[in-house]
Amino acid sequence: MAEIKPEKKSKLTLYIIIALFIGIALGFILNKSYVNQENEAIQAADVKIESFNTQLQKATDSSVYKTLAQEKKLIAKQRSEVLSARDKKMEPFSLFADIFLRLIKMIVAPLVLCTLIVGVAKLGDINSVGRIGGKTMLWFISASLLSLLLGLILVNIFKPGIAMHLPLPDSNESVVARVGFSVKDFLYHMFPTSIIDAMAKNEILQIVIFALFFGVATAAIGEQGKIVIKAFDAAAHVILKVTGYVMNFAPLAVFGAMTAVVAKQGLSILKTYSLFIGEFYIGLSLLWLLLGVAGFLIIGKRIINLIRRVKEPVLLAFSTSSSEAAFPKTMEELQKFGCKDKIVSFVLPLGYSFNLDGSMMYMTFASLFIAQSYNIDLPIGTQLSMLLVLMVTSKGIAGVPRASLVVIAGTLATFNIPEAGLALLIGIDPLLDMGRSATNVIGNSIATAVVSKWENALEAESPIP
Repeated sequence: MAEIKPEKKSKLTLYIIIALFIGIALGFILNKSYVNQENEAIQAADVKIESFNTQLQKATDSSVYKTLAQEKKLIAKQRSEVLSARDKKMEPFSLFADIFLRLIKMIVAPLVLCTLIVGVAKLGDINSVGRIGGKTMLWFISASLLSLLLGLILVNIFKPGIAMHLPLPDSNESVVARVGFSVKDFLYHMFPTSIIDAMAKNEILQIVIFALFFGVATAAIGEQGKIVIKAFDAAAHVILKVTGYVMNFAPLAVFGAMTAVVAKQGLSILKTYSLFIGEFYIGLSLLWLLLGVAGFLIIGKRIINLIRRVKEPVLLAFSTSSSEAAFPKTMEELQKFGCKDKIVSFVLPLGYSFNLDGSMMYMTFASLFIAQSYNIDLPIGTQLSMLLVLMVTSKGIAGVPRASLVVIAGTLATFNIPEAGLALLIGIDPLLDMGRSATNVIGNSIATAVVSKWENALEAESPIP
């Protein structure tokens, strides 16, 4: 891909920040007025359901237990109907974010395919791919272990779940579909049966596998391969141009997303779970610091300019709770930073399958929080086993909202921790997802810069507008 030329100063970041605060303010107003009746009904239902849970734990008579269970089921059904009514009211605002994320998904699969094929083909031969791939995976695995281990250490220090003192739920209660840990299933999922199907479903890991094979084969056929490279290079530039058009809708999407979240959850959710949220964001801050220090040791003071470069995609990922939403802009900024296009095209798409640092720290943090909430004591050996399971099962998860919850559900099932405990996190997950999505962007940006430096492919950067 040709070098991206400096552009005129963009005000997109400013517009996103403005939209963020307007969305929060309007969401607060709507929470107190437009959907206040629904919110109160949901809160009342939650109190009743909690009361029924307590009574069910104490019930000894089978007929009383059956009556209580039926009443609980009726209240749960009424709650679900009120939730649907509230969602219907907030649909116009949610629509903005949903459409934007659909447009981003429309771009991501072809962009990853084209850029990775070009990146691999430009590396020249299988030896170059192996060398750079080895360096890339070394960084990814190290960063992943750091993220998971940091989450494990912090949750054992803070112990945010200890204060919950929850009774063990019914074994049949389920919040998120289970995804059991199986190496066979993981390997099957990794290799596509059809690239068309993989692109249709936005299966990034499968697209990466196909692109690696295709890119190496393109380089191997010599002169004829140059025609293919040129075609995919041109296609990538067209998709980046489309990205520019789509990004103009980002402030509107941020406004809609924040309005809907705050209107539904209210600002009080920040108080209710302030301890857990605060401790998690402290963890993310420490992870940023550690990744920054590691980056500084390799690329020096330029790490500061890198962080400044990617502030816009980081803010976009934070606002939309989607790492994928920031992918095209991150690629553009890394090339402006001085990373050669062939390295960016190779490392960044791989990062979206193998290097989601924020999501991985959250997985250990959340899994052990739920165990603590039910007073389940996990020996350090078991916790380390959980870390290794998450290390494998997290690879290839989509960089889209709430993907981490599905992986956590499977891990909880593997270690006999009640997966119903995910209900503790679903309400605040949008707030947590913002931080981990932004961290994913930071982690992949630093990884790309580091690999570029290792390959002596880090050039002078274009001026920051």
